[in-house]
Amino acid sequence: MTRLVYAVILASGKGERMNCGFPKQFIEIAGKTIVGRSIEAFEKNSGIDEIIVVSEPACIEKITEIVKNSGFKKVTKIVPGGVIRAESSSIGVGGIAEDDAKVLIHDAARPFVSQRIIDDCIAALDSFDAVHTAIKATDTIIEAENGKMTATTDRSRMMQVQTPQGFRAGVIKKAHALAKEEGFAGATDDCGIVFKYGLADISIVEGERTNIKITYPEDIAVAEIIAGKG
Repeated sequence: MTRLVYAVILASGKGERMNCGFPKQFIEIAGKTIVGRSIEAFEKNSGIDEIIVVSEPACIEKITEIVKNSGFKKVTKIVPGGVIRAESSSIGVGGIAEDDAKVLIHDAARPFVSQRIIDDCIAALDSFDAVHTAIKATDTIIEAENGKMTATTDRSRMMQVQTPQGFRAGVIKKAHALAKEEGFAGATDDCGIVFKYGLADISIVEGERTNIKITYPEDIAVAEIIAGKG
C-alpha cells in the first residue's frame, strides 16, 4: 500500500521582527514571494503528494491568489492558523486523515529548502517516525541567564535546527494532543514536542547553510544572493 506524503507549510506568522508593515511571507525575493518560493519547493518535488498551507487568517485570500497564479496543483488546503506556531502546526497536521502518512512540516520563512533535503527527510521516514533537519553549529554556544554566562557547551555536539521536520502523521498528532493539554507550554518546534513526550527516536537529516530562515531585514540581502545563485 502506497503511503501518501504531505507537506504542511506554516505561513501564519506576522513577522513583526521584520518591521516591514505586512507579513514577511509576502516579501518578494528576486520576483517571487517568500511563501511562494517555499510552496514551489514542495510542489516540484516528486515525492510530495499534497500540500497544506497554514495561513494567517486575514491572508488566506492572498495565499489563494499566489497558489492560483503560480499554477500550484498539489495545494489541497489553505487553513487558518492559531495564535502560536505549535497550534498552527497542529491545525495543519489535523487535516491529514491517514495516521500512517508521512508529513513534512516546514516554515514558510525558509524559502530555499533544497530538493535534496526534502528527499532525505522523506526517505528517513521509512526507518524512523520522526526526523529533524539540522546543521552543525559553527559558533561556540553558551548558556546564559539574567545577562550572565552560566555554562559552556561542547560545540562538537551542538546542532542548529532547521525545517522541514518529518513525522508519521499518527506520531505528531499524538504529540500535539499531549501538548495541547498543557496549553502548548514550552513548545518551540514539533520535534521538540515529540522528544518531550518520548514518542519516537528522532533521526537527523543534514541541512544546508543556504536553508536560511528569513527573520530580520538584513536577511533579505542574503536571500537575494542565494536566489541569484539558484
